[in-house]
Amino acid sequence: MVAEEQVWEALAEIPDPEIPVISLVELGVIRGVEIEDGRVRVDFTPTFLGCPAIEVMQTAMAERIRELGAEPEVRVLADDSWSTDRITPEGREKLREAGFAPPAPREAGAPTLVQLQSQAFRCPYCGSSDTALENIFGPTPCRSLRYCRTCRQPFEQFKTI
Repeated sequence: MVAEEQVWEALAEIPDPEIPVISLVELGVIRGVEIEDGRVRVDFTPTFLGCPAIEVMQTAMAERIRELGAEPEVRVLADDSWSTDRITPEGREKLREAGFAPPAPREAGAPTLVQLQSQAFRCPYCGSSDTALENIFGPTPCRSLRYCRTCRQPFEQFKTI
């Protein structure tokens, strides 16, 4: 019989297909794990429902669960939306170390627009807040491209979602 802790540990080893420096657990897309009669159900919320890597993530999770000797059921939760607040502190640090500026935490309360021109975004290389928005459209909908005026390095900024 597989234990829930084993499942979480196995899932924590699966890298995000688009940003492999961070795991699916650190990204915060795995919402829950339930075990019943040798069957493991994993509920997950992708970063957005149109994500082209949903199937890749489902397959990777199912394979890891089978390796543990259990039958997997991986469900995509469409009634829940992912937020950058779900990225773990460890995940944020790994993003920073890989040259991504992690998203700023959202404030409690009603949703607000994020000002991408803000000085709040620090360069992941030198820590400077003297950065500029280069392009609101990054390689994925949740990222934009920024430039550090201090060390002159371009970097990707996670949008606060």
